[in-house]
Amino acid sequence: MNPSASAEWAAVRRARLRIAVITGAIITLLVTVVGGVAHTVMVDAQNDQVWRELRYGAMYGDPVKPPVCTWLYASGVEPMPNAPLGFPVRADMEEVRGTREAVERTVKRDHTVYLVRTQPRADGSVVQAVFDMRFQLADRSHLWFALAVAEVVGLLAAAVTGVVLGRRAVAPLAEALTRQRRFVTDASHELRTPVTQVHTRAQMLARQAADQGLPGPHRDTLARLVASTGRLGEVLDDLLLSASLAAGPVRRSEHRPVELVALARSVVAEESDRVGARRLTVVVDGPPHPLFVDGVQSALRRAVGELLSNAIRHTPAEGRIEMILSRSGGTVLLVVADTGPGFEPAAVEQLFRRFHRGSGDGGRYGLGLALLREVVTRHGGTVAADGRPGQGARFTIRLPECAAPPGAPGVLADARPVEAHPVTVPRARRPGGPRCGRPGPAGGPGRRGESPR
Repeated sequence: MNPSASAEWAAVRRARLRIAVITGAIITLLVTVVGGVAHTVMVDAQNDQVWRELRYGAMYGDPVKPPVCTWLYASGVEPMPNAPLGFPVRADMEEVRGTREAVERTVKRDHTVYLVRTQPRADGSVVQAVFDMRFQLADRSHLWFALAVAEVVGLLAAAVTGVVLGRRAVAPLAEALTRQRRFVTDASHELRTPVTQVHTRAQMLARQAADQGLPGPHRDTLARLVASTGRLGEVLDDLLLSASLAAGPVRRSEHRPVELVALARSVVAEESDRVGARRLTVVVDGPPHPLFVDGVQSALRRAVGELLSNAIRHTPAEGRIEMILSRSGGTVLLVVADTGPGFEPAAVEQLFRRFHRGSGDGGRYGLGLALLREVVTRHGGTVAADGRPGQGARFTIRLPECAAPPGAPGVLADARPVEAHPVTVPRARRPGGPRCGRPGPAGGPGRRGESPR
């Protein structure tokens, strides 16, 4: 199976499992209810029958020849040789002799249950009838055994039924998910080349307009066209990355030790134009030694770039962004803090929601922070957000640290903190094709406004 489909199939398997569990629970409940009703009816019927026979035997039975499973005790009559020990209950006989009222009780003895009725007779004598319930108790045990067998058979039937029903019920969903994923991937691939060509031609027109001194409104329109086509390319790449990340964990064969400090500095350098255009100060502060994590460099670069892009997008002009890297207990921490407007603590989960509509100017549906969380999660890490309105935002990525590869330097070549200071740049991007076919918008608003900040 293509690994990009594994997440969808995992969801399908979970749906099948839920159907099987629900079916099993229903069958188990039905068997339990039927068994409980049968046991209750059986116990009530047995007790009614035994007490009827016991009352009749106590009133009319012969102590010398009592009914089956019954012993009769009367004054002046010797008990039978095989009578159970501990009978008669003489306290009951004395009580009935005085009150002339019948007395009934249940006695548990010798791993069985005895029903005892003591009552006076018309001739003035007192008779005590004792009934042994051992055969009735055996019938109840047999019933419980039969119910247990029925329960096991029911569970097996539920498992088979659940699997069959699950496959049939979820099959359309599985097919729809597969078609959807294939459509997103194919459409993104097919559109990527023409969109890149349009973006490149728009950049060329913008540069020619600047070189030929066209009026400002024309240059502004071309700059907006460059920004729009750039964002369109980013959306297509987001869709491709989303389809790839839906596969689940990153394949181990693609993992390599990635030095996060150098990667962070590289990401900041790539955003120097946007930083300068917004007159921001970006500081990268890391330890003098490298910090390695196990993963895919391109995906991790995208995650770090998204955090920085998000901070640039929401930090006002002349603001400050800090990117701090450190190590703590086998974990590498990357913190991006800004002096932007912040957000409500209750909105943290919404920041990472796919296609969430961000507030403020330029806010639109996007995948950026949602993809960031997926990238970090697939690398065995976590991402957390913290902020307060008016106090900026702070995003923290935690990734498992890995051993340095052979030959890696123990100290970075340049361990000093890196600062990107404001510089004056034109609104259009400088000549030079986009990195990997994906230039950022020239002087336009930052992409993806999915966070409600």
